[in-house]
Amino acid sequence: MNSQPHVVIVGGGLAGLSAAVALTKQNFRITLLESRPRLGGRATSIIDQTTGELIDNCQHVNMGCCVNFQHLCELTGSRQHLITEHQLQFLGRDGVVNRLRNGWLPAPAHLAAAFACFSYLSLRDKIDLARGMWSLMRNPTWPGDSLIDFLNQSRQTSQAINRFWNLVLVSALSEDLSRISYHYARQVFVDGFLSHREGWKVQLLNIPLGHFYDGVIKSWLESQGVKLRLQAGVKQLELNGEVDSQITGVTLTNGETVSADHVILAVSFDRVMSLLPDQLANTEPYQSISQIESAPISSLHFWFDRPITALRHAVLIDRTSQWMFNRTAILNSEQKYGKPEKYAYQIVISNSRSTRQQSGVSQRTQQELVNEVHQELKEIWPETRTAQLLHARAITEHRAVFSVLPEIDKLRPLQQTEISNLQIAGDWTSTGWPATMEGAVRSGFLAAENVIPIGDLHAKSHVGATELLPSVFARVFMKNSNLKY
Repeated sequence: MNSQPHVVIVGGGLAGLSAAVALTKQNFRITLLESRPRLGGRATSIIDQTTGELIDNCQHVNMGCCVNFQHLCELTGSRQHLITEHQLQFLGRDGVVNRLRNGWLPAPAHLAAAFACFSYLSLRDKIDLARGMWSLMRNPTWPGDSLIDFLNQSRQTSQAINRFWNLVLVSALSEDLSRISYHYARQVFVDGFLSHREGWKVQLLNIPLGHFYDGVIKSWLESQGVKLRLQAGVKQLELNGEVDSQITGVTLTNGETVSADHVILAVSFDRVMSLLPDQLANTEPYQSISQIESAPISSLHFWFDRPITALRHAVLIDRTSQWMFNRTAILNSEQKYGKPEKYAYQIVISNSRSTRQQSGVSQRTQQELVNEVHQELKEIWPETRTAQLLHARAITEHRAVFSVLPEIDKLRPLQQTEISNLQIAGDWTSTGWPATMEGAVRSGFLAAENVIPIGDLHAKSHVGATELLPSVFARVFMKNSNLKY
């Protein structure tokens, strides 16, 4: 009989995979159950039937401040697939490529010189934004956790709101400004752009999501002895029925029971309630999980017979399109395979519920959205006008992220439940982070840390990554802040 405690992880998304990775070096047997035929959860790829290419449902990005996702890559020997962009390109309607990159000043002023040169913002906009950033740094909380109230109080111009606050925050949090939590908006700017010189730098995977999660990570877990069972849906958790109830295992949809000493339930917030035991589901904070809302993200994929731009990415101002990712360049296709027959570009529209309507009435079809974005590409890059569009398609992930509404943290449960051997993981649980890959990894690491015996402090201390510390100057500016580093 195997004396190693058995940990069953339900869900093969990023949270479940992270929990499995964190526990591989401990004295556990690990079984991961995933109801779908692939790993990765919402971070997935599909085969486009027309081109035969593997395309991502959305362009997932990491940032320098997202240290735990980087740690996951390092633990699994896949850090070489995460490529850092050392500048961001912003394109306004004037056609100027505005490059955000570090200057010689320390944080929080390291981006000031580049920002001061942005062509699509007026001097008044920049002054108002600087005042807003200062206020953001100095105010760790805001009454009612309302971002829009903060913007009104800090007297931001409508142009500054549309071309900066809205652009950055909708891209990062995928929600309307009027619905965004002040806390998480502040986190985007303070943790991402102001605290550290490396925090803002975007990192992109140079392989499709499907290859990364269902290939690289999957192979690594199998090499570590983790038992992966795909198409193994879970019907319910089994309790021992005692007063101090414990989970004894899980029952699969095919009727099979898998015994367990610990269970990590790493599923989405809209599914977790159907699996939680009644003694939890009928109490707080779990009853409130049903109040969590979600937001969609749309991706449009275009294939042309020639390049339309050499830029690897671009942030697009005053457009329906928000981000352009040059997939041929990011995946290094030309260098790997020679001159390609087609050049692929992905356009991302966060909080895309608004793109499904025109004038708030008629439903916009996918083809209408493709046509609109194609026209925008022609306006931005003239090469598009002569390039032949070989194929295009739109994909919408309708429940891509949970909505970071004001005071959302009241609805987010901790990973440790009242049942001692049951953990919950997922980006929507209490991590202090919004709906990001980083949040998902943190939740998996936190759940795994709770499974490790309480006396094994060494093992617990090595689960998560070391945070990026704010610069000395940033700490001075943020004195009296309640940020924890």
